[in-house]
Amino acid sequence: MAIIHYTKVHGSQNSFFLVDEEENNIHDWSDNERADFAIKLCDKSHALGGADGILFVAKSNEEGTIGQMKVVNSDGSFASMCGNGLRTVARYLLEKHQLTEAKVETMKAVLDVKKADSLGFNIPTYQVEISPVKFTPASLPMNLPVEKLMNQIVPELDEELAFSAVSVPNPHLITFVDQAVLDSDKQQKLASYLNGENPFFPDGVNVSFVKRLNDNAIYVRTFERGVGFTNACGTAMSASSLIKKMLDNDPLETPLNVYNDGGRVQVTAKEDITGELSLQLIGNATFVSSGTLSYDEEEVIALTNENTSEQANYTQLAEEVKQFLKTTE
Repeated sequence: MAIIHYTKVHGSQNSFFLVDEEENNIHDWSDNERADFAIKLCDKSHALGGADGILFVAKSNEEGTIGQMKVVNSDGSFASMCGNGLRTVARYLLEKHQLTEAKVETMKAVLDVKKADSLGFNIPTYQVEISPVKFTPASLPMNLPVEKLMNQIVPELDEELAFSAVSVPNPHLITFVDQAVLDSDKQQKLASYLNGENPFFPDGVNVSFVKRLNDNAIYVRTFERGVGFTNACGTAMSASSLIKKMLDNDPLETPLNVYNDGGRVQVTAKEDITGELSLQLIGNATFVSSGTLSYDEEEVIALTNENTSEQANYTQLAEEVKQFLKTTE
């Protein structure tokens, strides 16, 4: 039986248990053990309320980094990247090493992270890099007869909606819609289909329906691969922001306010001298509680749990967002 210390965290109310593998001496766990642990602990019926996934923090072998993040979804699948989760891992590691900026290894890239100015209500706020950005079908993967899917109608998916696809590196399928489509069941049906057995996205795909609120703001709702509908998906908000900037010819560097069911973030983008794109996701990194639990092959049992005072501040931001979104319906 393992006794494990955890911190329950969220980015835009995309909730996770953060577990330090070195601190808990579980760095030798197999991926099957990590998956089993995630399935058991993330169940919404669990005494600790479940979560959208587990963020395993480990040592990195990459030079110049302060740690590595591994993401396991609530269904036991592994994610290449998690923008909301990375903000909380960034905070955890930066505070641990007493730094304000550094590099963190993820499954597909080494990314810049840093402490940022608060978005309001004294909420701890962090900026994380989202990259690499690729549009090729092979990067998703996606089986459609196009070199790049950008604002195109795909009759096999929907007769009216125009879709764009990008990996960041998680795969994303994005469409801009009005309130009537948001209120319909189109997203549920399409996302469920594309994350089951289908000929177009063999590994599944995150499906986002996006609504323009004004020139500098969008609303994003995402059906997340391996999870389902979540309050927010960091890489989806980043990818949707990039598509909006490209379609509307917005300056890449101008911050875009992105609203979601869990709150609000900001996204900027930049292009290097080689033409490679990267995104910067800025938002909260809230530590909700911490405690200990026991884990064996049979079950995960909560032993201790102590709440922080941080959620109360975040609730103020979430309420402000909720009231704003009511005016846009």
